[in-house]
Amino acid sequence: MALKSTIFKADLQVSDMDRNYYGTHALTIARHPSETDERMMVRILAYALHAHELLAFGKGLSTDDEPDLWQKDLTGAIDLWIEVGQPDEKRLLKACGRAAEVVVYSYSSASNVWWSQCAGKLARAKNLRVFNLPADASAALSSLAQRTMQLQCTVQDGQIWFSGGDNTVPIELSTFKADRA
Repeated sequence: MALKSTIFKADLQVSDMDRNYYGTHALTIARHPSETDERMMVRILAYALHAHELLAFGKGLSTDDEPDLWQKDLTGAIDLWIEVGQPDEKRLLKACGRAAEVVVYSYSSASNVWWSQCAGKLARAKNLRVFNLPADASAALSSLAQRTMQLQCTVQDGQIWFSGGDNTVPIELSTFKADRA
């Protein structure tokens, strides 16, 4: 018998001064049985950093041809493809061919090793950006995970503060690959 996804609900308030985006989102997140709280919270962080009325969670772990998050235009063309973790370079190159922009949020102590192995193969992907979330920050994010969450994300001058309850996690992303390289 297959295990079912666990459903999480989050009210997410985003104040992104860098993009002039301010909004509240009622999110329903299906956490795959093999997904950790840490990975799920990094997906929510990625949502907050790209918040838009057309941004949606994909099937992620359960489907090979869908990202963790994506944004399609009204014609169905993929504007933004977001991956979380350390995806295979073939998957990323395929995504770069399908979407106008591809963004990866890597988050573990092995991220540097992963990136050093695939950086050369991904150098030609001009519409790819890759960011790394420090392991201590992703671990702190996982402590915010609850079945029902009230979350706030504030972005100003490249600095990110992600809050839930009485806990605030400061996040400083490092860039492995910038767009239009």
